[in-house]
Amino acid sequence: MTTELFTLIDTAAAAGKLTADSPANLKSWLTRECVAQYRPRLETLIRAGEWSKLDEMFWTAIPFGTGGRRGPMGEMGPATINDRTIAESAHGMAVYLRSTGCTTGGSAVIAHDTRNNSAHFARITACTFAAHGLKVFLFDSYRSTPALSFSVRYLGCNIGVMISASHNPPADNGFKAYWSNGGQVIPPHDKGIVSEVERAENIPTVDFAAAVADGRIKIIGADVDREYVGRVAKLSESSNRTIRAIFTPLHGVGETNVYAVIQAAGYSTVDIFEPQRTPDGNFPNVPKHAPNPENLEVFDPVIDWVKATNNPADLILASDPDADRLGVMVRNSSGGFTSLSGNQVGALITDYLFRKRKASGRFSPQDYVVETLVTTPLTKAVAAFHGARCFSELLVGFKYIAQTMEENGTDHFVFGTEESIGFLAGDFCRDKDASVAALYILELAGELKSEGRTLLDQLDQLYRECGYYCEGQKSIYCEGPTGKAKIDGLMQTLRDAPPAQFGAVRFTEAADYKTGRRISIPSGQSAGTIEQPRGDLLIYKSDESQPVRIQIAGRPSGTEPKIKFYFFCQSDLMNGDLEAARAAGDAAMKDVQKALGEWAQKMLS
Repeated sequence: MTTELFTLIDTAAAAGKLTADSPANLKSWLTRECVAQYRPRLETLIRAGEWSKLDEMFWTAIPFGTGGRRGPMGEMGPATINDRTIAESAHGMAVYLRSTGCTTGGSAVIAHDTRNNSAHFARITACTFAAHGLKVFLFDSYRSTPALSFSVRYLGCNIGVMISASHNPPADNGFKAYWSNGGQVIPPHDKGIVSEVERAENIPTVDFAAAVADGRIKIIGADVDREYVGRVAKLSESSNRTIRAIFTPLHGVGETNVYAVIQAAGYSTVDIFEPQRTPDGNFPNVPKHAPNPENLEVFDPVIDWVKATNNPADLILASDPDADRLGVMVRNSSGGFTSLSGNQVGALITDYLFRKRKASGRFSPQDYVVETLVTTPLTKAVAAFHGARCFSELLVGFKYIAQTMEENGTDHFVFGTEESIGFLAGDFCRDKDASVAALYILELAGELKSEGRTLLDQLDQLYRECGYYCEGQKSIYCEGPTGKAKIDGLMQTLRDAPPAQFGAVRFTEAADYKTGRRISIPSGQSAGTIEQPRGDLLIYKSDESQPVRIQIAGRPSGTEPKIKFYFFCQSDLMNGDLEAARAAGDAAMKDVQKALGEWAQKMLS
């Protein structure tokens, strides 16, 4: 029977109906006893010639990226999130933990969001950890990612897991792995876990009800919530509570942390948007069912409701499904709403916190903020303006911000920020937290309102002090089994033959963080080396002597089938003319974005 099925697989592969690693993975699942439970269904699909469906489930093994393991859910196969791949992930973490010196005992905490199957996957993870002898703390219901990060530290756990796919579509789910510091795993732990996942065969488990009854799995909830919410609320820097706002959790967990903190901090003028309040993994009332606050369409239902009801809200806030990221919109002078990017929110809060520290006498030149290489240089400029430090040579991923906090201590840590609307303050958490950002942006907006100003006015003030900065992004998607090869090819082209010009802007240097080389453009000669950090990231820089300067950063996404390009523009103010600097910067940015998009499509066609 196996020979017959192998023949069918080989025939389908020869006909191009199976791609990448699908043939090998299918044969593996047909012969390995550890996945024998899937064999009858797999045989049925093979005999029925469901090659497209099989290819989607078996073409690869979902890797650990910057956000852990994330992808489409499926009934089986290494290319989807399912019972087996979740159990493998938990098993790999537990086995690797044992190899690091924690040979017996140890503990883990697990949380999950509101996505379909999240609670089910959390139980699988708990049962796997318990079978490995770990004491397991499992939240009684859905919680936020920052609450999970906090809990790892608060409960003194060795590891933690968050079942979530963040802002991905409803069909996706994921497994976020955390180490004892409360941050997502970094080298060498990530590679060690992956190695154990790849070796996984028979995976031990326990009966859930029995493990809860005998204490191997402990259900947690309200006590941890109170401690976490209280600590965030204590970060408050202002007593001003006058701002009016609408908050939407986008059918996710945001009510458990963002709204809970807002209420604990004493806000009575922040309402929750009822149509998107109910926890629901299908995200029914979110446009296109895409719950990403970076996508401005998610705000449309709230804006329409505000207009229809003449609600006086000054701000609209939105958290993603696991409530670690926050999107912000501010009422503008025409009565509509203007979005603030993650870069802008991060710079505004950075400035706010430094000003508060100075006003209270707590400021020190040792105070520091942390951002990644693809976050706006404005944050670094704001820190310099205040005479503080900024660590910015970090790869993409908030886990590197957490690592920087560990390396430099938290006594002088002020704020962590990344462009993808992730923010953090305080010393009790090691992952981004939408509730922290919500608290500070409400306080800042309230103080500005009392002066007759808005966040937009304050942003312009930062530009007058530090120069005009604007940013943009463009993603080039390469989906399906052939997507990775296309992404790798495009990145290699950018390395081997760096374009000297996009639009009217000429580029003079390419920094390759994968090879550690700096290359002069167009000569191709060495311009120096990069010691740290190392990762699959390229940064192109234009002529630094020009009044308008642009950088482009490109990297393959760790969680989605795409290359992300980040654009940064700094435009000098001549004679204090902000509007002229804004016009010049925005025009150059638009020109470069358009030219790069056209170039990439040409390369991929």
